[in-house]
Amino acid sequence: MGSRGRQRSERERRRQAARPARTPATPAAEEAPAPPEPGGRAERRRLARRVRRRRRTRRAGELPLLVVAALCIALLLKTFLVQAFFIPSGSMEETIRIGDRVLVDKLTPWFGSPIERGDVVVFKDPGGWLKGEAARPPRDPVGVKQVKQALTFIGLLPSADEQDLIKRVIGVGGDTVACCDAKGRVTVNGAPLDEPYVKPGNSPSDIRFEVAVPPGRLFVMGDHRSNSADSRFHLDEAFQGTISEEGVVGEAVVIAWPFDHWRKLEQPAAFLTVPDRQRSGRRGRSGRRSGTPVA
Repeated sequence: MGSRGRQRSERERRRQAARPARTPATPAAEEAPAPPEPGGRAERRRLARRVRRRRRTRRAGELPLLVVAALCIALLLKTFLVQAFFIPSGSMEETIRIGDRVLVDKLTPWFGSPIERGDVVVFKDPGGWLKGEAARPPRDPVGVKQVKQALTFIGLLPSADEQDLIKRVIGVGGDTVACCDAKGRVTVNGAPLDEPYVKPGNSPSDIRFEVAVPPGRLFVMGDHRSNSADSRFHLDEAFQGTISEEGVVGEAVVIAWPFDHWRKLEQPAAFLTVPDRQRSGRRGRSGRRSGTPVA
């Protein structure tokens, strides 16, 4: 072999020696599973479960806040707007019956709206009016009583512990209320009243009287005239049985319960024809008490 042939063979050996050795792929390496791609079905399921757990935790944390907010709203409504009252006596039958729940507007007094003749009002006991008229409901067992007290405090249930009174306004400050005319009717400023709201079988009044209502005071009577210890029964006291407008809690506007006796309490037409007299004094801020039964 010539020198050129030997040189080519030598270069060929060097190139082969410089090449990296090739290792054949093993069957185990070829059969190894590929790693799971990110965002696969299993990963999405884990993320969905994690999101659901977070939502449940968030809801459980928000529930106490919602309860507190609801209680605050109920307290505001009871204090300033509307309050439910329980009726334990029959002094306003047949208009309002024993066991009825009435809703009382407490907002109007804050704006100084005058009380009108014919309004049905709830007011604080001027002193001794409740004796012998309002019957207290039976005592509740332990547990039930505490639940009722809590609901009463937030205004969701009328209380059975304290008692106010509920009557119809017959005369306002400056009026002269008297009974009776030749036909046995109550008169206001000389105008006789046609009173369809008086309980059937009752006379307008078995007591004769004539009262000049002082400014800022009210002459009130129950619709069940023979079963109502109203202004007529306190004529010999100061202010001749009239009550102060300052003691009015609010105006009863609706009988809310029971549903079969639901009705709106409106001013009777009988008072629309009564002539006005000089009237002074406006309704002051009502006494604010927890929901109470009224007589």
